[in-house]
Amino acid sequence: MEIKPIKTETDYQQALERLELIFDAKTGSSDGDELEILGILIEKYETEHFPIGLPDPIEAIKFRMEQMGYNQRDLADIFGLKSRASEILNRKRKLSLEMIRLLHERLHIPTDVLIQAY
Repeated sequence: MEIKPIKTETDYQQALERLELIFDAKTGSSDGDELEILGILIEKYETEHFPIGLPDPIEAIKFRMEQMGYNQRDLADIFGLKSRASEILNRKRKLSLEMIRLLHERLHIPTDVLIQAY
């Protein structure tokens, strides 16, 4: 087992190939230990080189509504006005701090997603 930091795209590709070879290794074996370490190194490299940004706030609301089986009327119940829900979903009105709090509490959308500019 030769473990080294992943610094280049070539190192990354080699690590992925090795990971694929030992993917089914048993926990506690030398290959299992190597698999665990390679996973950590690959995750670190991917986090640094292929970051995933936060989703658009309105798309996050729509996605969460779909997951929960909510419609626009359910969102209006959260905000208090049907027109307000429509304006938010159609990007005609910005989310207020109070709306962000309500969405976070009721739909469990992280506040760091909701406070982004859109």
